[in-house]
Amino acid sequence: MKNSGFTLKKRLKSFRYAWHGIGLLIRYEHNAWIHTFAAVCVIVAGCLTGLSATEWIAVTFAIGSVLAAEAFNSAIEALADRVNESYDEAIKRTKDLASGAVLLLAIAAAVVGLIIFVPKLFPVSL
Repeated sequence: MKNSGFTLKKRLKSFRYAWHGIGLLIRYEHNAWIHTFAAVCVIVAGCLTGLSATEWIAVTFAIGSVLAAEAFNSAIEALADRVNESYDEAIKRTKDLASGAVLLLAIAAAVVGLIIFVPKLFPVSL
């Protein structure tokens, strides 16, 4: 691909493509629906419990990381399916690794959520 230089028009177009990709993720990827639902629940809970700025940063990075990983996973799966529609052990391994990465981030996000919300929802008085 030839690089013909920087223009504001091209940068704005690239943002339009990126927003389209986010729309595709939210509209068509079933696992992204689950992650989005969880994100909305966490944002509502954060508003209700009065998260600190630091807690919002952690929650924002957790949500963004999981959704970005889901987008990467979906892109890898779509490309792998396009390259080879029949069963291929290397493609299966690649897809399993990508979905495993999403699971790892989702678990880490859940741990972040527990660390932040459990003390707010179940305060322990000594």
